[in-house]
Amino acid sequence: MTPSVKLTGLTIDVITLFPSMFDGAIRESIVGRAVKSGRVKINIIDLRDYCEGRHRKADDKPYGGGAGMVLMAEPIFKAVRGIKKRRGVKPRVVFLTPQGTPLEQPMVKKLAKTRHIVLICGHYEGVDERVRKSLVTDEISIGDYVLTCGEIPAMVLIDAVTRLLPGVLGDNRSARFDSFEGSLLEHPHYTRPAEYKNMKVPAVLLSGDHKRIEAWRRKEALKRTLSRRPDLLEK
Repeated sequence: MTPSVKLTGLTIDVITLFPSMFDGAIRESIVGRAVKSGRVKINIIDLRDYCEGRHRKADDKPYGGGAGMVLMAEPIFKAVRGIKKRRGVKPRVVFLTPQGTPLEQPMVKKLAKTRHIVLICGHYEGVDERVRKSLVTDEISIGDYVLTCGEIPAMVLIDAVTRLLPGVLGDNRSARFDSFEGSLLEHPHYTRPAEYKNMKVPAVLLSGDHKRIEAWRRKEALKRTLSRRPDLLEK
């Protein structure tokens, strides 16, 4: 019997046919530092480890005919069952699919407050519908377009969630001013030098008057949102 592992912080288990795709995504930059510091645990699980036969086949032709292949139910059920036994906590099981709910910042915040997330990366024509009906708690899409696999959306979700975990960003105020916070796009940013190719940094940002700076940033965020994403202002 596999012993359960007590979870602390956030644990993300990723079920995938292509584990090596995550090598850079979870070892570099902010996500990599969060993993090293123990603020998030990310485990990449090879779906083929749960497949039967010499060729460890994970997919088969769809009933009823048609193009493409479908990921079989049994290997995914086995993988999720094994994860649950090891963790001992009921996870949110997320299937990455263009048919899912769009991934937006409020959802990212909710996921960042959970203890355990299992990500199922789809491939080919998707997964056997019985996986969606019996295992999946959330179906999530990163946009209205189709990719070759679910690994890239999984990386997007991991990045978005990890950066909201306490202590991950160098300055905890950073996330407060992100785009989509308060249904606004983020205000413009400037850094040194104060003048470049005859383009000057707005004087208010050099004034040291924090109330004026805050008002300017708010105004610019509203202007940018109105011109680029007016739909956000309806929220």
